[in-house]
Amino acid sequence: MDHRSRALLLPSACPLLAAVVLASVSLAASAQQSWPSKPVRVIVPYPPGDTADTIVRLISQKITERLGQPLLVDNRAGASGQLGLELAARAIPDGYTVAVGQAGNVAVAPHTYRKLGYDPQRDFTPVALVAMNYLALVVQPSAPYRTVAEMVAWAKANPGKLSFGSNGEGGFPHLSFELLRVQAGFSYLHVPYKGAAQIVNDLLGGQVDAAMASYTSMLPFARAGKLRMLAITNPVRMASAPDVATVADALPGYASQGWFGFLAPSGTPRAVVLRLNEEINRAVRQPDVAERMTVAGLEIIAEPPEAFASLIRRELDKYAKLTRAIGFKPM
Repeated sequence: MDHRSRALLLPSACPLLAAVVLASVSLAASAQQSWPSKPVRVIVPYPPGDTADTIVRLISQKITERLGQPLLVDNRAGASGQLGLELAARAIPDGYTVAVGQAGNVAVAPHTYRKLGYDPQRDFTPVALVAMNYLALVVQPSAPYRTVAEMVAWAKANPGKLSFGSNGEGGFPHLSFELLRVQAGFSYLHVPYKGAAQIVNDLLGGQVDAAMASYTSMLPFARAGKLRMLAITNPVRMASAPDVATVADALPGYASQGWFGFLAPSGTPRAVVLRLNEEINRAVRQPDVAERMTVAGLEIIAEPPEAFASLIRRELDKYAKLTRAIGFKPM
């Protein structure tokens, strides 16, 4: 039998298969067109009142107004933001569950924890990156260095004497400073704390020399002269504060930014992902949301899902290399 004969037999030989395929496509299209037909759960792995939580609630409100179905925020704080992502990874990928992922629980945790209840790339579909933020490197006002270059020179001349406070081994501030150390080539004393408040207290009291923390949270102390802000970890200077140096001014190529965005369980319909991306991007551009984000020290991002997926891949690779370079032992 030649190929023409086989081709002639296909339509009559597989009517049931053709019908099933057409029905499946029709049902999928219908489901996506009717989305959302019920509330959408937004899992936020932080406590109420957290900056990301506040912004996500604003975004969810804007989207609710357009979709006619509520986006319900479900705070599931715990395990350094991992608990919420574990729940989302096990959710049905029907477009009615999304979660908020950030640099720590998406890009850093896979390299700092032995057991993780999810795989960032296998278990999730990136929906939309919402914002980038950055840390500020602050030191005591009496410190004998006024720039990053001077701090590095002092640390090299006094091996192990520069004390740095962070919120724990393997946390984002700790790895941001490790990135600086590896690139600059000096040693220091790491002092882990349980929370940012303790770090600030010890910085103000002179018990620790330096720390990295949210730019907006450190700004009041810098303005009051209680702490000296050496630089921010953003790769370029801020338009709103061009006089604030970046670490990259002293160490070209350095960048350590935080970020957060929406993720959906892997397998979520593409049409739903694109619709969510469109609505999230529209929401962050609204004047009241944009103003709130700017005041919080966030850089607004409104890009397609592929841009978020690309960022996640780059960040996973960056922290894989960094943790190997410093010999970090997963917890």
